[in-house]
Amino acid sequence: MKKFLIILLLITPFHASQALSFSEVVDSVKELMPWHESAPKLAFELTDTNGNIFTEKNTRGKYLVVNFWASWCTPCLKEIPAFVEFYKENSGHVEILGLDFEPVNLEVIDEFIERFSINYPIVLYTHINDSEYTNFGEIVGMPTTLIYSPEGELLQTFMGEITVEDLNKYISPIT
Repeated sequence: MKKFLIILLLITPFHASQALSFSEVVDSVKELMPWHESAPKLAFELTDTNGNIFTEKNTRGKYLVVNFWASWCTPCLKEIPAFVEFYKENSGHVEILGLDFEPVNLEVIDEFIERFSINYPIVLYTHINDSEYTNFGEIVGMPTTLIYSPEGELLQTFMGEITVEDLNKYISPIT
């Protein structure tokens, strides 16, 4: 009888939780996550290796893909061809920004851009840009890719290597 009561006590909370929908669970813990309801609007100003300035205003109307990467990161290097291919086919309605997450000089990055045939803007981690990186949230691993809608809403965050199929899943083609 004692074993039966212990088993019953263990499964009762699980069984009761099955009656709640995901949104009900989220609603019940919102007071524990005050940042959830007041997520700040995306705001940034980044200067790429060619001196072009990108902001939330001049990227509005296009999907925005922000990719944090580093030259020492193997998965970062493996995903670059996917970004190159995707940007070649979708640059009319997608902006990709490659944010280098390491302090390196422009000559090294220029060689890197040439070697990998990178066709999208690369932003260096410099005194001009480094404070803007935090506007995208805390980056805890490389690579990290954020996909924003044309209206500036965060659609998806990927940590790890991303593929063209992943991009296509969240970015609608031109209609």
